[in-house]
Amino acid sequence: LVLDIESSLRLAQQQAQLTSSLEPLLGVLKTAQQRLQRASNPRLISIQRAIDRDLELVKSAQITDLPGMLLVLDELVALTDELPLVIELQRPQIQSNKPADAATSQPGMPWWKMAFERVLLEARGLLRVSRIDSPEAALLAPEQGFLLRENLKLKLLNARLSLLARQTDAAKADLQAVTVSLKKYFDPGARKTQQALLLLDKAQSLSKGGPLPRLDGSLAALATASAGK
Repeated sequence: LVLDIESSLRLAQQQAQLTSSLEPLLGVLKTAQQRLQRASNPRLISIQRAIDRDLELVKSAQITDLPGMLLVLDELVALTDELPLVIELQRPQIQSNKPADAATSQPGMPWWKMAFERVLLEARGLLRVSRIDSPEAALLAPEQGFLLRENLKLKLLNARLSLLARQTDAAKADLQAVTVSLKKYFDPGARKTQQALLLLDKAQSLSKGGPLPRLDGSLAALATASAGK
């Protein structure tokens, strides 16, 4: 019984590390708890207490939701191509000549005044005053938008690889860099940009967990029992 429970606990620990889930640990600890209660052997009381403590530890553990974060990152990668740049909103729109013609074709207006009004309207269309909080966003060339979006995708894919390699800190750093780029170069008022920022906040909240709990207490008690001590 002791050797069987020890083998089950070690296997469940490996499954939990591979899947980043607490379910294998919860299942094997509850099963071991039931088997020890049915055995009713006084020599197994120390093992039963250690398993009870580890079970409470696993129930109260908060770990990083790896599958949920991977899904969020996939959504962000798919959304990157639809994000509007700030510089795209600052380009002047081509306006029709009909308003200018209507303003300069009033009856009884002298020809020189009509010509002056037309030149004045055209001159107003050449100058546009707007505010951009980030100078880098204003100097961004239109063809650089593609490279900027590809750079965002690379950062998101790097964060994904870091999560799979259990390097949570590196993944958080990449997500923070993506957040900074979104707020600097992309339109913060656009619906797609707001959706991307919400997904980033969700990914950050899913990563606020600790490492997987280890069953060292139960394994130590099982090793002591198997040694006959």
